[in-house]
Amino acid sequence: MVEVTFAQLQGWLVAFFWPFVRITAFMAVSPLWGHSSVPNRVKVGLAALVCVAVAPFLPPMPDVALMSWTSIGIIIEQILIGLAIGLVMHIIFAVVQASGEFIGLQMGLAFASFYDAASGTNIMVLSRILYMVTLLMFLALNGHLMVLETLVMSFQTLPIGVDTLNANAFELLARYAGTIFASGMLLALPLVGSLLIINFALGILNRSAPQLTVFNIGFPTSLTVGLTLMMVLMTDLGRFLERLFHQGLNFMQGLIELMAQVS
Repeated sequence: MVEVTFAQLQGWLVAFFWPFVRITAFMAVSPLWGHSSVPNRVKVGLAALVCVAVAPFLPPMPDVALMSWTSIGIIIEQILIGLAIGLVMHIIFAVVQASGEFIGLQMGLAFASFYDAASGTNIMVLSRILYMVTLLMFLALNGHLMVLETLVMSFQTLPIGVDTLNANAFELLARYAGTIFASGMLLALPLVGSLLIINFALGILNRSAPQLTVFNIGFPTSLTVGLTLMMVLMTDLGRFLERLFHQGLNFMQGLIELMAQVS
């Protein structure tokens, strides 16, 4: 008869539970695995599968009872680390969505929106299209594997039971959110600038020829020119996204290293 002591059960649970908490928190907020269309049981099962696969390569776990106040502090710590890594991915994908919002407003497509269950808000169709293109490009470049590798390597830089987290890392994460506006506007700037010039020209035309109905030709002109420029933009979108992914992964690694530094 096989007998399992409490100490053995404690060791087995500790070896998997705390890493499982970090991985689950990451997958809950990441835009790829944390999408609302993915069932919660699938998220938990995938997190457990990743945890079982990487558990033999993790550093030794702290000698702390699972049912203790210290364990609760470790759980909160793992949740914060997982959420921080997942939010970096959210910021990367939010850049393209913000760019779609800027372009759509300038093209006159503000009315072309629908409800997005993932964010719980109405988003423009153009933002949704760019988001799907970005997601497919992210998978094509094996970005999901790189992110998982960074998550697994975080257990070496930030082992379970680290004394404290550097609060400056979370301030840096909040400042990095400014990339949403900066990079999003950078991507949309060629279209926004061109369409703004067209709107200025139509405004001057309206003042010089009041009998000409600008509203009848303004929207078709903006829409036609916008779609044409979108075709030109798509030819260079891959290089922009590749650079954006590279910057995001580098920031993710730097964020993990900064959290490990004691201020």
